[in-house]
Amino acid sequence: MPEYRYTARNETGLKVEGVVNAATEAEAMNSVTSGGIFLLEISPVLASSVSEKVGRVSAQRMAAFYNQLADLLHGGVPLLRSLRILEEQSSQGNLKIILEKIYRRVEEGETLSDAMQRFPTIFGEMAIQMVRAGTEGGFLEEALMHVAHFTETQDDLKNRVTGALAYPMVLAVFMTTAVIVILTFFLPKFEDFFADLKARGELPLLTELLMTTGKSMQWILPVSVPLIIACFYFFFRWVKTDKGRRIYDRLKLRIPIVGKLLEGFAVARFCRVLGTLLKNGVPILKSLDISADASGNKIIGDTIHAASEHISEGQRLATPLGNSQAFPRTVVEMISVAEESNTLDTVLVGIADSLERRNWRQLDLAVKFIEPMMLIVLGSVVLVLVLGIMIPIFKMSTAIS
Repeated sequence: MPEYRYTARNETGLKVEGVVNAATEAEAMNSVTSGGIFLLEISPVLASSVSEKVGRVSAQRMAAFYNQLADLLHGGVPLLRSLRILEEQSSQGNLKIILEKIYRRVEEGETLSDAMQRFPTIFGEMAIQMVRAGTEGGFLEEALMHVAHFTETQDDLKNRVTGALAYPMVLAVFMTTAVIVILTFFLPKFEDFFADLKARGELPLLTELLMTTGKSMQWILPVSVPLIIACFYFFFRWVKTDKGRRIYDRLKLRIPIVGKLLEGFAVARFCRVLGTLLKNGVPILKSLDISADASGNKIIGDTIHAASEHISEGQRLATPLGNSQAFPRTVVEMISVAEESNTLDTVLVGIADSLERRNWRQLDLAVKFIEPMMLIVLGSVVLVLVLGIMIPIFKMSTAIS
């Protein structure tokens, strides 16, 4: 019989955790709440402890899968038959393997969300929890459509940001490469040419500094390249840990300009997913847990999880969000008014639309600001290098004349 891990509060308000055996999640919830405690969270142990490694699948293909599965279910095709159809017509090798494994798991009695949870790197926590909520609440087709829309939106965001930053990044790479080549291979060749000026103590300080840097880079470069690669490798491994991800997400939010943009997109994702879940009748505590994972930022997610604990004690959502300082004041005020007027689900989706429009405007302005700044930096670096070479040449030509 499957095991379910739960988090709850007892009669005195203390948080308790445990594991219960039950045939379904609904039975597990009834078993926990029958003991007179307030359930906060419950999840299957089996699905979370057995994950399978597979190759990557593009976001476009995953969005197409969610949409096609929603269409088949909406047309009355049973879930197992729908999975088999999608598995047979899939032309992508990794996705075909995943669907075949999910089909077998569902055929053996697992729910769709439990089968999906065996592939966390493919589906993601938000998609898994949305499917679980849709299955339990009877709106699986709509949940799948929302997951498809969310996946497409996230991929579009990634592509737009990548496209917007492509030119500044290419410029930065070109500038760095040009400086390294000039300092390492070109400038040292002038050492003999400037030997007389250096012997007389007339070599400009700028030129001497540049030539010293070039000499140092000849032995630093072979050592630094593998060191940088190793640093990136260990950094990405560290970021995948829970502690590393929290520190990294906190640092991202503190970056000038960029931090506010990242915060805005994370809050927008939270509002959209929470509004969608509430609209479909998912309980507020479960909706908050799902939308916290959908925010994409551990710090904001922790704030939302903390807010859910306050709500279980009888507070409104706006109060803990406002106290956290992680949410914009305007968003908190709109949520507060929506709670009083009982229109929270509609208002949250509207907030998400407004935040996304504002964030895109700010992103466009930031990119337009970065491009001329990169050109100014590039021009300044080139000017320093030219001066470092030309000033001693002018001195030599003056001395000769």
